[in-house]
Amino acid sequence: MIEAAQFVEAARERGFDWYAGVPCSYLTPFINYVLQDRKLHYVSAANEGDAVAFIAGITLGARGGQENGGRGVTMMQNSGLGNAVSPLTSLTWTFRLPQLLIVTWRGQPGVPDEPQHQLMGPITPAMFDTMEIPWETFPTEADAIGPALDRAIAHMDATGRPYALVMQKGSVAPYELKDAGRAAKREKRESRDVSRGVSSDALPTRNEALQRVIAHTPLDSTVVLASTGFCGRELYAIDDRPNQLYMVGSMGCLTPFALGLALARPDLHVVALDGDGAALMRMGVFATLGAYGPANLTHILLDNGAHDSTGGQSTVSPEVSFAGVAAACGYASAVEGDDVSLIDELFASPQLDGPRFVRVAIRRGTPDGLPRPTITPPDVKTRLMRHIAISGSNEGAR
Repeated sequence: MIEAAQFVEAARERGFDWYAGVPCSYLTPFINYVLQDRKLHYVSAANEGDAVAFIAGITLGARGGQENGGRGVTMMQNSGLGNAVSPLTSLTWTFRLPQLLIVTWRGQPGVPDEPQHQLMGPITPAMFDTMEIPWETFPTEADAIGPALDRAIAHMDATGRPYALVMQKGSVAPYELKDAGRAAKREKRESRDVSRGVSSDALPTRNEALQRVIAHTPLDSTVVLASTGFCGRELYAIDDRPNQLYMVGSMGCLTPFALGLALARPDLHVVALDGDGAALMRMGVFATLGAYGPANLTHILLDNGAHDSTGGQSTVSPEVSFAGVAAACGYASAVEGDDVSLIDELFASPQLDGPRFVRVAIRRGTPDGLPRPTITPPDVKTRLMRHIAISGSNEGAR
């Protein structure tokens, strides 16, 4: 058994200063220790996949321009590993955004545990093997911590992909929580719905909305992250700029990814281009963004009420007030409507004390012959990291 401080301080010496996850009793000492150290950062995620995507955003921002620190740790119980499979296989693996995983081994063979862990316990090692994530058991002796971290870092640096430490019961001694270190509480905001009630044919197109976004996101001070599906493909077709990244897979993970980047790079204005299907899939992240989101984060949801890239099947978005959800979750401003000029107004509005949100209803459909990006995900990530390493306004978000 080790002390929480022994591992966390050894990790800090190696640049790990960001933590995110969903609690497990095995992880309690770590979480309590990190929460009470003002130089470390812990984000309580709505689910394990959001935590993985958030740390991926931290990695993108930190490796893109910070000299010290910036490595991230994602912590979870193995029962939640299934929630993290999508971003682990289609975000961190695809874009080569490494992170250290600490996953508790509930239901470990031979160790009595609750019924819900009886299946996941035995198959946890196989899940890591299947996802091509090398793993080892969490160190339980002080002199084993450094070598374990060094092995993890060597793999992460060589491959750009995650490494896992699987924590057995009783690995870390208890650590008392005296200061919960919660995110700053924000007052609930009012949402605005300024829809004109126009027919679907009169709604703006995605192209028109993206043109407005491009006009307000200069290369030297903004980063634009585009959601899975036609949003990223159409943005690429309009103008493939070095300050843009096109998400593939990882549906719903764009916004926690953007949150990580915005916190890692407060000198940049980070714009997350979301879709209604993706937002509905991981709506819990609205609460995380409302609690932790900084002023340099802008969340734009282009809502056509359909899964456009898979055949146009309808979503339930017409029944949802996304702005109402954002306002209730603590966003600094939240507006929705069917006029593309809302995007202009959003960027013209003054900086507030948290993230801004706008949902714009758009027309269904996509231009014929829409190309797929020819730049690969690792290359678009590397290009963006190089770009933001030399970019960014000292004045912060606009």
